[in-house]
Amino acid sequence: MEPISHFADAVIAGKTLYVSGLVATDGQGNIVGAGDVVEQTRQIFRNLRRILESAGATPSDVAKLTIFMRDVDQRPLINPVRQEFFGAHRPASTLVEVSALVRPELLLEIEAVAQLPD
Repeated sequence: MEPISHFADAVIAGKTLYVSGLVATDGQGNIVGAGDVVEQTRQIFRNLRRILESAGATPSDVAKLTIFMRDVDQRPLINPVRQEFFGAHRPASTLVEVSALVRPELLLEIEAVAQLPD
């Protein structure tokens, strides 16, 4: 799907993959999990996995996440999804509460930085 603004979903610079903020949309741009922060998180990580794989990387190559949430009190709900996705790997992480995202139905957005394998 074409980005809604002038940016790329991901950029490789040297051996580093920078992934723009991902939201819970499917390949047609439909929101997945409206009103459900857990399902939205799962969809974001499905999208992230596809981007990582296309660059030859895996979740264990992610060095840093930044999570933007509409309600940080929902953080405990998304932690199990993070554990499913990363397993024992623990990337550096920042969590920021925001008042709004690009679409009102979205509850969170996640960006990532990964080190590409040799």
